[in-house]
Amino acid sequence: MKNIAALALISSLAVVSCKKETTKVTKVDPKTGKTVTVEVPADSVAKVEANPAIKDSAGVVTQSFKLEKGKTYPLTTYQRDTKTMTDPQGKTMNGTSEATDEMSFTVNDIKGNVYDMTLNLIGKRNSQSSQGKTLVVDTKLPEPKEDDLKMIWNINRALTGNKLNMKMDTKGNVISITGFDAVYAKVGNSLSKVVKDKNQRESVVASLKESFNEKVLKDQFNKNLTIIPKKGVKVGEKWSSSENADPTGSVKVTSNYVLKSLGNGVAEISVTGGIPKKTEKKAQGSMTHSLSSELSQNGTIKFDENTGWITNQNISVKTTQIETISDGKQSQSMKSVSNSSVMVNPSAK
Repeated sequence: MKNIAALALISSLAVVSCKKETTKVTKVDPKTGKTVTVEVPADSVAKVEANPAIKDSAGVVTQSFKLEKGKTYPLTTYQRDTKTMTDPQGKTMNGTSEATDEMSFTVNDIKGNVYDMTLNLIGKRNSQSSQGKTLVVDTKLPEPKEDDLKMIWNINRALTGNKLNMKMDTKGNVISITGFDAVYAKVGNSLSKVVKDKNQRESVVASLKESFNEKVLKDQFNKNLTIIPKKGVKVGEKWSSSENADPTGSVKVTSNYVLKSLGNGVAEISVTGGIPKKTEKKAQGSMTHSLSSELSQNGTIKFDENTGWITNQNISVKTTQIETISDGKQSQSMKSVSNSSVMVNPSAK
């Protein structure tokens, strides 16, 4: 009897030791759209700090940042556009362009709720392919042989390898970015190799100042680094934002966001929206000129739950434009379709 009892005890202990620990995770059911709580193996869930940067408090999720002194956080942006143009005779022409901006942020110090950071400008790459020919301007490669690409390469090369100073609070508000004057001077000096005319060099630098300055970078980082509204949202909740698609502000791109899930160390947000189809017509005598355009987007953005930093973005954007000229009896149309991938930290999973 003792042996049987001992075997029974060993058997029960074996069952207990083999039983895997589980934990509860909140997710959105893709079929119903409702928030559900399910149990998953504990070892499959990423470790989340007790007080993470993106957290759920009484059902409301808010985003902040918990970055570590001495650590570096990546922010590489990549965009690939494939454009197809169809002429009135049905003949098509294809072209592809790519642009990569590689940068990172190193936390030098933390004072109160403000991060003192170094913005490292690491590399820039641009390429264009059309009709079997590809042109590449890459700061990590030697200067291109083509004369019309040398100036672009010299500007980009002068831009990279620089460091700017940035101050950002723990809520993701960029307070200041400084150090641009040294970058402008470096670009101006690099242009002396390829542009002999002083006025032309000054014009190029002035143009650079319009597109590469504190305001432009602040706007870019505020859009890329913080997505969840300051007031917070619930899992499954939708919110929207819009920005100008043209200089006049008459056309706006709308982005609709939904917090899909929070857990496993990741906050995942879905993105949809775009520009509804719009047609403009102008008549002159018997001729009518019309232009219709629309834009649609969809994809996901992922953030690290512990730090609040963006880990990955992958959004697909489709733009369609049709230009038609008609005399009332016959018409001719030119169609342009662009398919784009807009990514952040594309190598991250």
